Amino acid sequence: MTFLVIGGTGKTGRRVADRLTSRGLPVRIGSRKGTRRFDWADRSTWAPAFDGVRAAYVTFYPDLAVPGSPAMIGDLARVAVDAGVAHLVLLSGRGEEEAQASEAALAAAVAGTGTTWTVVRASWFMQNFSEAFMADGVRDGTLVLPASEVPEPFVDCDDIADVVVAALTGSAPSGRVYEVTGPRALTFAEAARELAKASGREVTFVPVPLDAYAGELRGYGVPEEEIGLIVYLFGEVLDGRNVEPTAGVREALGRDPREFADYARDTAATGAWEQAA
Repeated sequence: MTFLVIGGTGKTGRRVADRLTSRGLPVRIGSRKGTRRFDWADRSTWAPAFDGVRAAYVTFYPDLAVPGSPAMIGDLARVAVDAGVAHLVLLSGRGEEEAQASEAALAAAVAGTGTTWTVVRASWFMQNFSEAFMADGVRDGTLVLPASEVPEPFVDCDDIADVVVAALTGSAPSGRVYEVTGPRALTFAEAARELAKASGREVTFVPVPLDAYAGELRGYGVPEEEIGLIVYLFGEVLDGRNVEPTAGVREALGRDPREFADYARDTAATGAWEQAA
């Protein structure tokens, strides 16, 4: 009855693990430093990680947008099937062709095997402003990004985790895609204003050209693979294709998703943005 959480130390993975543990359910963290090691780059770690597992949450590193991810997801799903895993839940991304190809690879790999699947296709995380690369900008008061005026319906990672747990435990029907977003779309400038209001400090959004931003990242020694992913996300995915909010959270949980203003208020109360980077 063990639940495997691949990427269990990440933004959504650790929330999923915490929720399962709080229910008294046995959880195995799949990571390179876990007690049962899992490494996407070392296939010898895959099968042992699935040993005795009933259901698994799969997050791909660094992102499903990376070329070659569909083949990796398909191969992993076949390993899970061979291990007798009953259900797989995949975290995917909105508007990413490679991500949707990975979804198809997952479904094809488990078809006719008795293993079921669920896809949770998410918009940009609200927590990117507090737990990822945008957090330093919020702390410094200047959010410099290569983003246009195209809005994004940012989703709370807590909502994602709730949907994933519902899928893993069977309270949300399997064999379908839950496309999860927040209840409204905001531009990055509007998000910055919400963050300023919640934190009581100045947070200014400054748009910059994508090429210049990539150059700055190189100057800081950011790996080319990560730069390429950021360029793809800001240059292609944030082109308006994902503007409309969806009902995925309500479909899975029977409630509305969390508002960005509520996320900003609660995060500010933790002191996450108080200390300058």
